[in-house]
Amino acid sequence: MYCNDLFSYSRFRTREVKIGSVKMGGDQPIRLQSMTTTDTMDTAATVAQSIRMIEAGCELVRITAPSKKEAENLAEIKKELRAKGYETPLVADIHFTPNAAEIAAGIVEKVRVNPGNYADKKKFEEIEYTDESYQAELERIRERFTPLVLLCKQNGTAMRIGTNHGSLSDRILSRYGDTPQGMVESAMEFLRICRDNDFHEIVISMKASNPQVMVQAYRLLVAEMIKQNMSYPLHLGVTEAGDGEDGRIKSAVGIGTLLEDGIGDTIRVSLTEEPEAEIPVARILAERYTHRAEQQSPITPVHYPLNPFEYTRRHTFHIQNFGEKNVPRVIADYSHKKEITAASLFAVGLNYSVPLDKWNLTDTAADYIYCGKNEVNFEIPGTLGLIFDAEKWEEVKDKPRSYPLYTYPSLPNDHSVMSFLKFENKDITEQTLGSLKELKNTVFIIETTNANAVADMRAGFFKLINEGIENPVVISRSYPSLNEDEFMLYAPTDAGALLIDGLGDGIMIHADGISQQRINSTAFGILQATRTRISKTEYISCPSCGRTLFDLQETTAKIRARTSHLKGVKIGIMGCIVNGPGEMADADYGYVGTGPGKITLYKEKTVVKKNVPEENAVQELIELIREYGDWVEPVEA
Repeated sequence: MYCNDLFSYSRFRTREVKIGSVKMGGDQPIRLQSMTTTDTMDTAATVAQSIRMIEAGCELVRITAPSKKEAENLAEIKKELRAKGYETPLVADIHFTPNAAEIAAGIVEKVRVNPGNYADKKKFEEIEYTDESYQAELERIRERFTPLVLLCKQNGTAMRIGTNHGSLSDRILSRYGDTPQGMVESAMEFLRICRDNDFHEIVISMKASNPQVMVQAYRLLVAEMIKQNMSYPLHLGVTEAGDGEDGRIKSAVGIGTLLEDGIGDTIRVSLTEEPEAEIPVARILAERYTHRAEQQSPITPVHYPLNPFEYTRRHTFHIQNFGEKNVPRVIADYSHKKEITAASLFAVGLNYSVPLDKWNLTDTAADYIYCGKNEVNFEIPGTLGLIFDAEKWEEVKDKPRSYPLYTYPSLPNDHSVMSFLKFENKDITEQTLGSLKELKNTVFIIETTNANAVADMRAGFFKLINEGIENPVVISRSYPSLNEDEFMLYAPTDAGALLIDGLGDGIMIHADGISQQRINSTAFGILQATRTRISKTEYISCPSCGRTLFDLQETTAKIRARTSHLKGVKIGIMGCIVNGPGEMADADYGYVGTGPGKITLYKEKTVVKKNVPEENAVQELIELIREYGDWVEPVEA
């Protein structure tokens, strides 16, 4: 297994690692960190930004060192920070340049190396290895990496072995493919060298821009560590998460899913925003688990029927547009509204035009409205369903596309019409299972009041799977007292953690004090982040750093403004070539900085246009999308 307990929250206990004045792992709190975006050679700017990050709560400051000169300048940056009274540990971020890493190891408190490019050059070549030739490559890596290990050991410098899905070496890809298993093996190769040299001040990460891949990789890593009696601290992050709501939802789905199972000792939320903006997001994610162990209610363990390292959607039968091969549905909860009007449905993507007397549906239009006891006294669009409390439904059941919702212990009695049944995990007992098996035209809605919500609902799903009950299930969550920042992270964690495991055929969210529009966009954002329902363009956008060759925030905004209508298209926006080519494998199109004012455009991982002037690059990207048949003209509002 990959965690302590699937049904009772507890942190996976890792060994304590010392990073300067900060301890990580063991009984230490989850540490918060970020990375500067300034030019490392600009000492004043890097120091000023580092201070802003530290004052926002950043506990480790990471700074890129792409060459020897930047590595050497870390000494000046550190000197300035210490002179100003800031003792926060510094982390050097290294790619491609072992000599820069060796310099940095004598200056900063921690060095991050990427196994995919520390000793390898990525050419996207598929190479056939014999066991002997593969072993020879491992010996070459050992020779290249050992000097850094010995320097870190000598200087008391910690190390992060930071695997990135987008920069796996050709050697790893040739043997393991573009897989979570390959990510784990990439880290283990370097970890074995550290252990052979009795060096253990190590943190490990398994980052990917796809939360599903990221979660599976960390789970595999923990399972492998348990097998080999290892317990190194884990650095969590979804790389290139993007900005705004999408970046927060994507990060919460990946990071939150792991935190729910007690995995993770430090967090970096990779947003295409100022680095100090990442810290409050990381804090909200981490603080949710401070008192989880005491707040949770007991959950009876049940047989675990899934493979946690691969995605397989739970098998369900078809009820109208729920279950089987249908995408998960979004139910908007209007049961708490004073009244439901046509105008009030604008918030959930259902736009009624009075002059034209017709409905216009957006790509994020809710599929159902839960009306509760409310009336609906207008003609609804033909794609929309209305769900009423069972007693109210008896009054309005002649209304087209209206369906009853029962709350356990009440059960549906009219099996000729699709119905909904709401219950909690605790309601699924040996006595009730027989009744549930008889409900062949009923969509289940599972909810919980347990503070350990994911584990509680997951146990409910497991009971249904173990008993062969294949009704579609909607994940329902209610949040009575969250602010908007908390809501945008808690809801994606709770629903996303289940969807990542193939559990769930729909989402229904209620949150007091949060606008219906925000709830609806979050619901669709969760489905997008879990890759279970695509409703908009996806941007794989890196958070910027000192290697970045253009203004990422401004450029991302420009690209988003021109392409946000391209439903299902994935666009990678990378500041430099470190992860760019690799991440293009997960994107349909790529926009990568390759020199000052110069952009290279990709179709997937293939370079299509080199050295495009930055001022023309967004238009050239659009022409590329058009050339490959994925462009559609935006519809005028």
